[in-house]
Amino acid sequence: MLKQVIDLFELLDRPDANAAAVAGYLAETGTCEVTTQRLSGAKGGGTDCIKVRIPGSAGRAAGGSSPTLGIIGRLGGLGARPEVIGFVSDGDGALTALAAAAKLARMHALGDVLPGDVVVTTHICPDAPTRPHKPVPFMGSHVTQDQINAVEVLPEMEAILSIDTTKGNRIINHRGFAISPTVRQGYILKVSDDLLDVMARVTGRLPQVFALSQQDITPYGNDLHHLNSILQPATVTAAPVVGVALVTEVPVAGCASGASHPTDVEAAARFAVEVAKAFTAGDCAFHDGEEFDRMVAQYGDMTRFQVKGGRA
Repeated sequence: MLKQVIDLFELLDRPDANAAAVAGYLAETGTCEVTTQRLSGAKGGGTDCIKVRIPGSAGRAAGGSSPTLGIIGRLGGLGARPEVIGFVSDGDGALTALAAAAKLARMHALGDVLPGDVVVTTHICPDAPTRPHKPVPFMGSHVTQDQINAVEVLPEMEAILSIDTTKGNRIINHRGFAISPTVRQGYILKVSDDLLDVMARVTGRLPQVFALSQQDITPYGNDLHHLNSILQPATVTAAPVVGVALVTEVPVAGCASGASHPTDVEAAARFAVEVAKAFTAGDCAFHDGEEFDRMVAQYGDMTRFQVKGGRA
C-alpha cells in the first residue's frame, strides 16, 4: 500500500492541503462515496472534514446484514504552519486512515468488494496550533473535540478503529504501530484475540499492545491527564473502540516535521484494511458481547466515564 501512502502524502504535505483535493483523488482511485464539510473554530481558523464510505456487497447501506466498520484518523493537524514548515508527525492518523480508504476503494473498483460497508472519517488542517504537554508538546486544533466527534464518530459505525500518532509519551517504546485494549461504554476490556492475530499476520512480528489508564478513556476538558486523543471516539459511542497508535522508541512531538515513517504508516493502513475484510465478514470480534453484558449486569453501568464529570 505504499503507493496510496505516497500519493496521499503528496496531497497532504502542502500549505493548501484540503478535503476537495483528497476527495478528487479518491474518486479517481476507486469506488466510494465521499462527502466533505468545513468546520470553523470559535477563535478563527478551521479544518476540512472528510467522510468516505466504501459500500459492501451486503452492507447496511444496501439493506444487507453485514456489519459496518468505522476507521477514524485522529489528529490535531497535518501541519503547524507558520511555526513549523511541512507535514508533522501528528498527521499520521489522517494519512493512515485515508490510505486505507484509498486501498479499499481501489479494491472495490477492481471487483474485490467487502461484505459490509466501511466508513472512514478524518479531517485536514495544514495550520493547526500547538499547546504545552509533557514530555513533548501536543498539537492543538482550531476546533473542539466535541465538534470533531460530532462529524467523525457516526451512529452507523458498529466497531471503530481510531488511528492516531501516539509518539509523545514514555508508555510505548518501540517503532511501528500498537493497538489498545478494546474500550466500550466506560469499560477497558481485554485485548481482542482476533485483532492480535491480524496484527501478527500483517507485521510478521509479535503483536504490540499499549497500556491505557482510566483517565485516557474520559472526555477531554475534565482536567485529567490523557495519553492523547486516540480514545476520544469511545466517549461518544456505544460501539467498541480500539486505538491504533503510530509509535516510536523515543518521545517525538506531534508538531515535529520529518518524523513520519511511510513504512509504519503503510503497515498500520494495511492492518486497518485486513480488519475491515474480517470484521465485515463476521470473522473478527472486537470484544465478547455476551461477556460484556455479564460485566454490566454484575458491576453496573460505567457510562459515567463517557462524560466530563458527575454521573451519566
